Amino acid sequence: MQDKWSLRLMRIAAIFGLIGTVLGSHMAGSGSYAFRPIHAHILLVGWLSLFAWGVFYNLYAIRSQKLVAIQGWTGIIGAIGLTAGMWMQFMQPFGIDETFSLIFYIVGGTILLIAFALFVAVTFMTVKGQGQR
Repeated sequence: MQDKWSLRLMRIAAIFGLIGTVLGSHMAGSGSYAFRPIHAHILLVGWLSLFAWGVFYNLYAIRSQKLVAIQGWTGIIGAIGLTAGMWMQFMQPFGIDETFSLIFYIVGGTILLIAFALFVAVTFMTVKGQGQR
């Protein structure tokens, strides 16, 4: 199960990495840096964090596979929710209601915060004596 989560997190991180770099390329080409905070969060939360979690799950055996799955899902949902909510809040596309976009942004960020807290718990649940799998 951990191998599955490791690969899943790395694949989604790769998608975030592609989106983040395309967004950065767009900003450079257009000369407008309006997407700067969204670009940064896509790369830091989506690419870097998800990738790091995927690598961790590839290296260490964890006692609770259910916790790995919960942490993985909250990480993915939180990264998408935070970055999409940030985009809706800052860019206000399609005339989306400001209250809706703010709530979406806050809920996404809160789910991501839970994912980070769960990851802290996961790091204390490694199988002793089996540092590397």
